[in-house]
Amino acid sequence: MHPEQPGNTEQSLPSQTDAELFLALRAGQTPALGILYDRHAGLVYGLARKTLGNSQEAEDLTQDIFLILARGTSYDPRRGSLRTYLAILTRSRALDRLRSRSKALESMGRWRPGRDQEIASNSPFEQAFQHEQSSEVRTALAQLSDEQQQVLTMAYYDGLSQSEIAQQLAIPLGTVKARSRRGLLKLRQTLSNYIG
Repeated sequence: MHPEQPGNTEQSLPSQTDAELFLALRAGQTPALGILYDRHAGLVYGLARKTLGNSQEAEDLTQDIFLILARGTSYDPRRGSLRTYLAILTRSRALDRLRSRSKALESMGRWRPGRDQEIASNSPFEQAFQHEQSSEVRTALAQLSDEQQQVLTMAYYDGLSQSEIAQQLAIPLGTVKARSRRGLLKLRQTLSNYIG
């Protein structure tokens, strides 16, 4: 690291390497995060956008990645470049979101209103089984809080992103994420015997 003069720390940050900035960030020099963000947010956002196919979700993930970095992640400058680490972390988290989204959509699709008309061509046994599943899902949904039901309905029926839900409900994004996560976990737990 470059020798520092007292009061000169922030001025020298832009000239430091990513590894030096990461170490400065871990040492409590928060301006280092802004410089790292400026250098790498384009990469993170681009990968997130390409993987998720949604600009709002890509923005959310970009913020999450840099929050992870700010909290002092498992990144070790001796093992590789920060750029590579961020690319791998972004891809991993984006794939996690896609898997979570597809599981949630699959579960939610099973109780979508009007689905009973779609299954009319199935055998009577399949219709009875699907109707029973639909009843179980409605029962499970009724056990969620009103807030959790509202967030899940907006996400899976209206197709809104979590950021859009936060704007419409005028609540913090973190609250939307927490309600959605808790609601899906409770729904999955309740339905574990019925949806496989």
